[in-house]
Amino acid sequence: MSSKLRLSVVDEAFKRGPVYVKAPSERPSEYFGKFVFNKKKMYEYLPTEAYNKMCDVIDNGAPLDRSVADAVAEGMKQWAISLGVTHYTHWFQPLTEGTAEKHDGFVEHDGKGGMIEKFTGKLLIQQEPDASSFPSGGIRSTFEARGYTAWDPTSPVFVLGDTLMIPTVFIAYTGEALDYKVPLKKALLAVDKAATAVARYFNPEVRKVVSNLGWEQEYFLVDEALYAARPDMVMTGRTLMGHDSAKNQQMDDHYFGSIPSRVEEFMKDIEIQALELGIPCKTRHNEVAPNQFELAPIFEETNLAVDHNMLMMSLMKRVARKHGFRCLLHEKPFKGINGSGKHNNWSLSTDTGILLHAPGKTPMDNLRFVTFAVETLKAVLDHNGLLKASIMSASNAHRLGANEAPPAIISSFLGKNVTELLDIVESADLDSFLVEGKTSFKLDLPSIPELFIDNTDRNRTSPFAFTGNRFEFRAVGSEANCASAMLTLNAAVAEALNSFKSRVDALIAAGEKKEAAIIKVVREDIGYIKPIIFNGNGYGEEWKQEAVKRGLDCETSAPKIFDNYLSESSIRMFESTHVLSRHELEARNEIKWETYTKKIQIESRIFGDLCLNHIIPVVTRYQSMLIDNVHKVKDIFPADKADAISKENIIIIEKISKHESYIIEKVDAMIEARKVANRIASEREKAIAYHDTVAPLMEDIRYHVDKLETIVDDEAWPLPKYRELLFIR
Repeated sequence: MSSKLRLSVVDEAFKRGPVYVKAPSERPSEYFGKFVFNKKKMYEYLPTEAYNKMCDVIDNGAPLDRSVADAVAEGMKQWAISLGVTHYTHWFQPLTEGTAEKHDGFVEHDGKGGMIEKFTGKLLIQQEPDASSFPSGGIRSTFEARGYTAWDPTSPVFVLGDTLMIPTVFIAYTGEALDYKVPLKKALLAVDKAATAVARYFNPEVRKVVSNLGWEQEYFLVDEALYAARPDMVMTGRTLMGHDSAKNQQMDDHYFGSIPSRVEEFMKDIEIQALELGIPCKTRHNEVAPNQFELAPIFEETNLAVDHNMLMMSLMKRVARKHGFRCLLHEKPFKGINGSGKHNNWSLSTDTGILLHAPGKTPMDNLRFVTFAVETLKAVLDHNGLLKASIMSASNAHRLGANEAPPAIISSFLGKNVTELLDIVESADLDSFLVEGKTSFKLDLPSIPELFIDNTDRNRTSPFAFTGNRFEFRAVGSEANCASAMLTLNAAVAEALNSFKSRVDALIAAGEKKEAAIIKVVREDIGYIKPIIFNGNGYGEEWKQEAVKRGLDCETSAPKIFDNYLSESSIRMFESTHVLSRHELEARNEIKWETYTKKIQIESRIFGDLCLNHIIPVVTRYQSMLIDNVHKVKDIFPADKADAISKENIIIIEKISKHESYIIEKVDAMIEARKVANRIASEREKAIAYHDTVAPLMEDIRYHVDKLETIVDDEAWPLPKYRELLFIR
């Protein structure tokens, strides 16, 4: 790219004004869910019997009755056609971190040479995409292509453009899961069953337990013209080279600052479209890094929240282009400033209230809180490495442990008061808990009423922090599918609750009173979970040493972290909760290792191309210009004066030569390292080789490229710089 072209690209990006969005004339509450086939639309378009059965499926988890499918499909079609819809698709979440869809028209022959719009229950319930072309880890091969998508009626159908979007699961011909939704729904069933059984100790009227999720989506916006001039961003979603801008986030002036007008118009546009699609957007603000922002909805049932997050990420990318931006969801698009996460606020609730909420109205309510909090922490400790594996990826590895996000060690922050509460429950005399009365139980803890009135501080260095009536899993990556972390967490909590109930029931069967049995088991577990509780600074080096002593998983290599999926404890947990089989776990790990390798491979290839075909030629020309200048100075001036004048240029020439030689040598070494790694048959060993040999060379080479950026003439540098990328005009 010539200097004039580069400057024109920058100028074009900076001079773009806002695209003003005209908000609907109605209030948000009036157009919320406009394009969603929700209960209100069902009531209008479905026969009474079909409507009642659909409500039973959605509200109570009743089995889907295929006998009503044709009536539901007909009602959906009529509603969709009234909105100008011409096609339908099964919208699913393969193991690619994205979504997939195949559009079919409402088109059938009418038998008279014409056509009619037709949509049947069979088409609504089931579709057959090509399973072999999606990652399967060996479950499907090229000659075994059949797979099925099946309608998930608990996640509402919606309209996007001219297409009726039907949320579905995706399974192989063998019945094994090829997506995130199947194991997520199984994990939610498992935690519902386990938590309901435990919740009935405290309230026999509890009928079901729902896992809730409130995600906070961080993202960057970059001017589209600048994005297009960065091949690394186009190919990988991040900058593989680039020197720090003199000003970035060190002034803390972007965080919660005034939102730039162009960005505000984008936010307004995305919120309107999201609300129309039933996504309950609530919060928007500037994040810490320049050009970084966040949006968050009100919490929802976890399955629906995951679907909404996947839809939102797709919408963000689409709407950003309308406003002259590119939306970057990569966890670390820019070196030297904060990356992006997706905080997952998780809780459990029943039809009678939130299980992690306190103070309760009765002593038993307070014991209920302690029970569910402790068993959640037991799950996090038991599957410490597995939870880290559930959020790990090649891109999220750049963010974790970088003193800007939770460290790559899973621990839990409870705060001083909650920690003291657990200490009291563990050590107090059992007799002080037992009093006469209907419940035969009392917690003599006067601090509890004050405990949860905004009295839990936030620890931004904690991966799994208690924040009032929920746990915030802060380590999830910004471009990840939340389902990976949520299915693991919910399955692990289900296992912990099942264990808790079996131990309590054994004590009751032995003659112990229910309340005393609960306290005894809770006390055992409070002592057990202490290694996972850490209320200090997760960024400190001393914590890493302490975590090792506590027996926590401190591995930092992503390919090796994935091994946790195949530990016997993980397999036992997933199989006992009926979430994933050993074979499915083995297949998914093959995909994880292969995906890791491919991401580093793509980055390495585009990085080498940029170095050899963009940076080195420009640097060489600039160096030649300096050399030519030195010769001309010597031709004009006396030797002593010429030496004095040329001294600085010679120093620069030598610096350039040093960096240039290193880059050329190490790019060749990086290419050779790739070749060696590519010959490894095992996907695991290949991923480890890419982590250990290819990725470090990229970092080493980048150092020298970034140094050259500060030396070479600004007009000659071929790529937009951080100071141009990071500040929206």
